Amino acid sequence: MRKKFKNKDLAAKLGLSGTLVSLVLNNKADQHGIKKETQERVFLLARQMGYFDTPGEKNEIAQVDQKPGILGMIVPSLNDSFVTGITPYMQKAISGIGVGFSIITRDPDDLRFDRMVIAFKKFLSGLILVGDAADDNTVRALRSSDYPFIVLEKSFKNLRLNTVCTDTMAGSRLVVSHIQKFGYKNALIAAGRKSILSDDPEFRDIIDALSLNDQGIKSQVVELGTSGSGDEIDFEQLEKFLRPPFRVDVLIVIHADLVYPIMAKLRVKKLRVPQDIALISMEEGPGFDLMFSPVTCLRKPLPGIAGKAANMIWSEVRNAGKGKFKRQVIIPPELIIRNSCGTL
Repeated sequence: MRKKFKNKDLAAKLGLSGTLVSLVLNNKADQHGIKKETQERVFLLARQMGYFDTPGEKNEIAQVDQKPGILGMIVPSLNDSFVTGITPYMQKAISGIGVGFSIITRDPDDLRFDRMVIAFKKFLSGLILVGDAADDNTVRALRSSDYPFIVLEKSFKNLRLNTVCTDTMAGSRLVVSHIQKFGYKNALIAAGRKSILSDDPEFRDIIDALSLNDQGIKSQVVELGTSGSGDEIDFEQLEKFLRPPFRVDVLIVIHADLVYPIMAKLRVKKLRVPQDIALISMEEGPGFDLMFSPVTCLRKPLPGIAGKAANMIWSEVRNAGKGKFKRQVIIPPELIIRNSCGTL
């Protein structure tokens, strides 16, 4: 049997007017200038009280769906540091809605994936696409059928989609501002081949931020491939920047998985971090605080991303993928300062 709630019950608990609550639940809040924070409060309590169908006007009864389904999160790889970091926060946020949560990995070379999307739509109430899992074909297929979905950590210039991303430019400015304090003049940006070819936002934004600095910091880019064994980086690509004419002061590493082999190679070459060369990572990796030296890095706002994503996908599910308003949310990261950048 379905339990019944009225908008006035929700309004009373929040200390808001019934009209305001009705506007939020009918996705008319933006038209009337209702703050995003207030909208989030309304949606959060509405989920906790059991709302599933969108209520209509004031005092109209909303019914609770006893089997609201499962939300799926499609990820490019389980080895991705963002995926491993965001998963527990997403699980907690989705469980607060009262629905199931499933993670699906996508092989970019699997030609069967487009057919699998059709199957997902039969068994899942909505999808969260992470990074490269949100390719053009998948996005086009989901949009054409008004299927509820949102995208994490990937923005689209020519499409209006519901997205939640880290503010990579704000993070780049934090890094550049920090290295300016030490008076570093030569910065080397280390990126993997995939980052350069895909025009990775972190890669692009740190280059832009360095080019706009007012203290004359020079920058170079090195593309780090692997050696024949596939496990170690080819240090020769990096070594030429460790001596004149470009003697690097600070190494800015785009992705966390490059930090470990770089640090290992520097140690073999008897180069000390940060005494001989400073190092900063544009994303956090597991065990960075335990390394020798502990690594300064940008920390993505994972709890904030998960909370925003849960609210957003739930709104899409309630509106059957036909919500009129699309939101692009960006949340700034935090700079975690440790010894590797020169701070002792």
